[in-house]
Amino acid sequence: MNDILLLVQKCAHTFSFYDLETKTALKHIVLPSFPHEFTVDAEGRYAYVSIFGIETAWTRGQDGDHRVAEIDLHERRLTRMLDLWPYYRPHGMASDASGRLYAMSEANDMLLVFDHPREQDVPNMAVPSGGVKTHLVTLTRDASRAYGVHLLSNTVTQFHPRDATIAPRAVMPGPRPEGNALSSDERILYVANRGDDTLVAIDTETMTCGRRVKTRSDPNRIYRTSAPNGRDLLLLTNSGEQSISVFDAAQLEEIERIALPANPTALSFHPSRSAAYVSFQDDHVRELDLGSCRFVNDIATLREPDASHVVPGGN
Repeated sequence: MNDILLLVQKCAHTFSFYDLETKTALKHIVLPSFPHEFTVDAEGRYAYVSIFGIETAWTRGQDGDHRVAEIDLHERRLTRMLDLWPYYRPHGMASDASGRLYAMSEANDMLLVFDHPREQDVPNMAVPSGGVKTHLVTLTRDASRAYGVHLLSNTVTQFHPRDATIAPRAVMPGPRPEGNALSSDERILYVANRGDDTLVAIDTETMTCGRRVKTRSDPNRIYRTSAPNGRDLLLLTNSGEQSISVFDAAQLEEIERIALPANPTALSFHPSRSAAYVSFQDDHVRELDLGSCRFVNDIATLREPDASHVVPGGN
């Protein structure tokens, strides 16, 4: 079996399976309007897709949706919808090693928790994120801490994802923080500020801002990977100038700039090869060889490919 790319195409309202060898679509699953982010459970059997319900975080005049789609990855079908009502616009998604599912309501700044998502239609817990317009959520590996990134309060918070009695700890890294990634040892949270084109290192123990450097124009996402020598690398997608910056995380220094053919929206890494799959607004996903920093393959998609995940062959 070939490697499979799981892909949300938010303006085609689909969750799709693409064969990375033949570069063809194997299955398109039609979803309610404007799916955005998704997570895959620890066993690799189910994907959970947030149904945001509106095109962008800044679309006005509509409440959005309040559901999460469950996709059976083996049978390649939509199995059911989980309901978050009365919490709207689920966006950031996460899952942990114990099988829990987490969905962030951007409209209500609430993390909704499913302890047993295969057995539940509604969440069993809601935890406030501690910010305003919480777009993304990142969990530590042991799921003992969550980090919320808040577009309108211009803050990042650290909070317990399953204990609302623990007060969130907030820091203001800069205007319009959005992209974020934990270091491999989880001691640093790297945050990109779209409002002033900066990259900031936040100490996760003290929740204070450390080094701050300038980036290229409009860095909207950060993704962490490892260099051949094991050091952390950060890939920043720069929407303002259609490029990817590769930063040495320890030095917080750009070591490579990759010009792009269109505006990037998201990327994911291959689990065993030095490759990234970059989604573009020109309705293509392109394979980036991380060794040469060159694009080597191209897949035509439906409208506006976004979040993706690679399932290696044989799974």
